[in-house]
Parts: sequence; structure tokens; C-alpha cells
Amino acid sequence: MGGLVGDAARIAAAGGDDGASVFSILVLAVLVAFAAAFFTFLVRARIAREARDAAVAREMALRRQFDAVMSSSRDGVLITTRHGDVLLLSDTATQILGVTRTEMLGRSIARLPLRIVDERMRPVLAQEVFAPRADDTVPRIVGVPGRRGTDDVRWVQVSSKLLTGEEDGEPITVTTIMDTSGLREAAEALNRSDAQFRKAMQNAPVGMALVDLEWRLMEVNRVFAEMMGSTVVGLRGTPFSALSHPQDRNAEDDQLQRLYDGFQTRFTCEKRYVRADGHVVWAVLDVGLVRYAGGAPDHYVVQLRDTTDDRMTSELMAHRALHDPLTGLANRTLLQDILQRLLSDPDDAQVGVVAVDLDGFKGLNDRFGHAAGDHALVHVAGVLRGAAAGRGEVARIGGDEFIVVVHSDDCAAVMKDIADAVHDGLRTPLQIKRHQIRLSASMGFAVADDDIAAGGPAALLGAADGAMYRAKAGGRGRTEAYDSRVQGPSESESALTLELDDAVRRGDLVLHYQPMYDLSTRKVVGFEALVRWQHPTRGLLLPGAFLPLLKDRDLAVVLGTTLVEQAAEFLAAQPDDQTWVSINVSAEQLGNSEFADSVLTAIGKHRLSPQRIVVELTEASLVAPNTRVRHELTELRNAGVPILLDDFGTGVSPLSYLRDLPVSGVKLDMSFVAGIPEDPAGARVSRALGALARELGLATIAEGIETEAQADFLANCGWRLGQGWLFGVAQPAQTLLDMGLDTGIFLIDPRPRDEEGVLES
Repeated sequence: MGGLVGDAARIAAAGGDDGASVFSILVLAVLVAFAAAFFTFLVRARIAREARDAAVAREMALRRQFDAVMSSSRDGVLITTRHGDVLLLSDTATQILGVTRTEMLGRSIARLPLRIVDERMRPVLAQEVFAPRADDTVPRIVGVPGRRGTDDVRWVQVSSKLLTGEEDGEPITVTTIMDTSGLREAAEALNRSDAQFRKAMQNAPVGMALVDLEWRLMEVNRVFAEMMGSTVVGLRGTPFSALSHPQDRNAEDDQLQRLYDGFQTRFTCEKRYVRADGHVVWAVLDVGLVRYAGGAPDHYVVQLRDTTDDRMTSELMAHRALHDPLTGLANRTLLQDILQRLLSDPDDAQVGVVAVDLDGFKGLNDRFGHAAGDHALVHVAGVLRGAAAGRGEVARIGGDEFIVVVHSDDCAAVMKDIADAVHDGLRTPLQIKRHQIRLSASMGFAVADDDIAAGGPAALLGAADGAMYRAKAGGRGRTEAYDSRVQGPSESESALTLELDDAVRRGDLVLHYQPMYDLSTRKVVGFEALVRWQHPTRGLLLPGAFLPLLKDRDLAVVLGTTLVEQAAEFLAAQPDDQTWVSINVSAEQLGNSEFADSVLTAIGKHRLSPQRIVVELTEASLVAPNTRVRHELTELRNAGVPILLDDFGTGVSPLSYLRDLPVSGVKLDMSFVAGIPEDPAGARVSRALGALARELGLATIAEGIETEAQADFLANCGWRLGQGWLFGVAQPAQTLLDMGLDTGIFLIDPRPRDEEGVLES
């Protein structure tokens, strides 16, 4: 530009005015060029400033992003120089290490206020912990002060890596710090939970096992192993089904599939297992399925409770309910079930029964005592079992009466063989108190033809019983077969039934009276009226021989009315006005108020206190009594007539009757009395039933008492009254009136309201 200005000056000096103009142009050009250069400078400055501002903005944005990442990260970050000075410390790192950024930044790692320990709780230096390691893939676990005091340690995972700075090339160390206390605590909690579960499993009082999805035992406890007669180690890996009884091997398969498919969360079943020694055990199996968090099945948890003793006890109680406690033979209840089932069976085999009655058994009891009588009954039961030899079912239905049920294609011949075998077996003398006693029995048998089968078990038993009485009338020790020409099976054909009908209408059936004693005072307070039939040719018949043949309900009502009148006459003839008589009545005689009317009429006619006639209900006949029956009983109770529940504790449950019927007292069935006090089960039942009756405010009477020990035991258990052979058998009315019994006062309250359920004067 200086050369241009010099040239312009020389032109202006040489050319005058033209030179001045040129100079001016040149000056203007210089100014324009200067302005252009200045403008260019400004533009470049602005561009540089904008670039710098953009770079700062990007740097700030990156810084914010970095800070956000650092603050949101679950791991802490520590950056140090090659000399160990702290360049950066994230918020998470300060929280994990328990320090502040102020006291850390710019300071050397070696001078940090940190107390660090290794996994063995030995102190370590910070510069060693945060220094880069040759193998940076293996993190280091150290402990730093925790949140809960000086004794608390927080376990952290430290991983350091050496990097080179991009700007100055200086190396830096980047350390990540991860708090593993939560994971460690979770692992410890899981281990602790697993240890607690295994400890609980090993010490559980029931068998426990972990079973895989293939139903193989993974782990079992000691109780489980002992239950199976094996060891814990020996059972691991064993297929669970292999321990099952062969007949129960697949008992749980369907339930397991439903459990696996999610239709149920657990199931329970009872089955048999076979121990290593071959013994069979019953157990309740309880199975639950453990699933993963996503719902997939993982394994089964099994509990196994040994129920062998419970089942044996249950079976024993069931056996006691259906068998005679003295001889172990089937009792009347089981006999009825057997006959009903066989008579209902449509197969071609015949059904028959042999009725067996010992000859002169009462004399044996009177001479040698009831213990000797029991010994004789047990002996006879053995003879009957041997004679039947698997060909029939033997039952004892009461006293010295036995029944053998036969189911065979040639029933009559089999029963004849059995009867002959019984006679042969009884020829061997029985040793009783240094005496050799020869027993004999009268027997009758009958085959159920179409007419007898139509009448059910009662008709078949009645036919055999009638044949037995004909045998006894013919000279004892004999056997008679049922003959339809002599004795028909149905109401229209049975001579015995027709005779019974006539006897009832004529009033030939009479009452005998068995005394009831106050167990504490041993005085007579009442009597039970027991019906008898003095047959013109067969002698004195007990109720079991003829009452099952009484099919006509109207005739049963006539009989009940007749017997009520006899009982009222007996009471009116008593020298005192406090003793009472209980009269047996079945549900079939109730429902139309005729029986209640007869009782109330007799009370009014003979001017008796209502409490002196007691109605005794046979529990076995009370199957779902209807409203009319309850109404009639309530009518009697409201008139002051007490109601007793007979055979208490047997048959169907008495609790519903105690609740639904207007019962004033209960009579303990003789099957519970027979074994006490030697039989602990019978003793417990007698004690429990007595406590129940007293709790309900009911009068308590025990029947079938034969020994002083039984009487004393029952009295101590709270049974107030008693009857049985110990106190006397049933006698005709006049015999008792002539005896002049020592009587006491014990009236049953028809509306029990105190602990004893009685009113005493």
C-alpha cells in the first residue's frame, strides 16, 4: 500500500488537479481496504467466539451428563493421579466410603481418613486397595465402616484400572466401588434361612422329605428314615413310589398331576408303606409343590405322619363296637349287617343260620359264679369257631345264645355238619374249680327260602330260634331243622307268629321285674319291666325269641298298653309309694299318642305319681325319630313321666338324641360294663359317658353289673344306679312282693335341672 500511495503522490505532483483526484481515489481505496480488513477481523472474531461458546456449552452439557451418570450410578467412582492424589469422587463413592468430597479432593490416597479391612478383618492400606492391579478382571473385597456404629462393617467390591489422559498424556487411575453389603446380607439371609429350614426339617417330629419332580427323594430327615426302617443316606435318590405298599403304589398319582398342573396347592392322603424290614406302616402323606419365581415347578416338600397306632386304635374301637368283648365273636349289630348283606345278595348260594343255646347255663352261673360262666362261654365260643372252620360266621347275641351264619350252595348239609361238630366239641368236659363240667347245647337251623328272605334277618333268626326251642323242648342236647309245615316263615304262615298274635290279644305275655339299686345305699329304688311269654309247650320264652316276630304295629301298641297296665298294678301293690318301674318302648310304638294315653290313663286309674312310671327307649330303634315321636315323648315328659335312653353309648351316636329328645336319664349299655375294671378302654368309656350324662344333668343307670368290683368302680365314676345279676335277675311280680325288698327313695326328675338329674326326698 505504501508504493501505491507514493505513486499517487508523484502523479499528483506531476499532473496538478488530476493528480489530486487520483490521490483522493487512492486514499478512498485505502480506507475501503482497511474497512474490509477490519470487517473480516470482526467476522472471524465472532466466529471464534461462537465456536468457543459452543465448545463451552458442549463441555457443560457433557459435564452435566457426566454428573448425572455419576450421581445415578449404583457404583461409586474414584479417579486419582499417578501420584495418588484424588481428582474426582462421585457422590455414590462418598456415601459408600463414608467421607465427604471436601476432605477427599486434592489429597493423597495415603492420607485419606479411611479404616479399611480385608475379608479376614485385617487392616489394609488405602493406597494398596485403590492401586491398579496386574489382573484388573478380579475385583477386591474389602470392608469399610458401616452405618450402624464402629463395630459395623460394610463390604465393598473395588476394581481399579490405569488409563492415560488424552490432553497431557498423564496416567490416571479409575476405581469403581460397588457396595456388596446388600447382596452379601441377602446371601447370608438365604444361607441362614436354608440352614434354619434344614435344622427344622431334621428336628421335626414328623417325617419330612424334599422330592424332585421325578418323585425321587432328594433329602429326608431322621424321623422319615426311621419310619421307613432305613437311613438318611440310604434313602437319598430312592424313588419314593418304591417305598409304597404294592396296592397303594399309585395312590397319589392323580393328585400329583393336579398339583403339578396348578389345580391345587397341596394335597393329603393316607396310604401304606413297607419298611425295610417288611413291616407295613400307615401314614398320612401331605405334599406341597415349590415353584420358581416365574411359576415353573421346582421340587416337592413332603410331610409323612405315622398313623399306624391311630389306625390300629380306630380299628380296635370299630372291632369293639361290632364284637362281643368276652368272646371276641361278632355281636348282634354285626350279625344283623351280615345277614342283611347276604339276604340282599342276588347270588345263587343259600343263606342259613344255626341258633345255639346252652343247656342249664343259669345253674352253672348260680353254682360256680359268673366268672366260671364267662369261662364256659369263652370255651363254647372256641368250640363254635372250630366247628364252623371257616364255613360260617359265629356271633354271640347275648347271654348263652349264639348264632352261626352259613352261606353255601348246600346250606342245610353244612349247618348239620356244624351242629354235629358242636355236639362233639362239647362232649369234652370243662374244668371249673376242680370240677369237670359237661356242657350241652340245643340247636336249631333254618335256610332262608323266598318267604323267609322276604321277612329279612328277623324272620330267618326267628325260624332258627323256633327250631332251637323245639330241640330244647324235645330233651336238650339236640338239633332240630326248621320245618315250614310246623312253623311258617311269614305272618300268614308262621305258627309261632300266629300263636304270638293270639297270646298278645289274650294278655298271656307277662312282665318280670329286675330290681335297680342305688349303688351308694344298696337299696332298691326301682325296677325294669321285662316281658316274658309263658308258652304252653316251649316254656318261658325271652323277648329275643318272639318280639322279632311281632310285625303288626297295631298289635305292638296293644301289647304296650297291656304291659303298662300290668306295671301300674305292680306299683299299686307295692308297700311304699316311691319305687318306680321302667317300661321298654320302641319307636314303632310311638307316634300316634296311643302309648302316651295308655301311660297317663294307668297313672290316673291307679292314682300313681307320674314319676313312678318311666319310659325306657331302646337307642338302636331310634333311627331318625320323626316329629310325632318327639311330640309324644314331650307330652309324656310334660305330664311328669321321665324318659330314659337305653343302651347308652352303643349303636348310632346318642348325642343327637340327648339334644333332640326330652331325655331325663341314660342307661349304660352292659357291653361297656362287662370288661371293667380290668379293661382300661371300657373303664375310660364308662367314666367318660358318665361325666357327659352328669354334665347334661341326667340320671345315670348302669346295667349288666355282675361283680362287686364293677359296682364299686361305677359308683366311683359317678353312676348312681345299677342293675344286673349281682343284685338279682328278673322275677315275677308276686315273687318280689313276697320277698319284701329293702327299698330307698330315688325318683328321676322328668325335667333334669341339677348335677345328678334326680329329685331326692
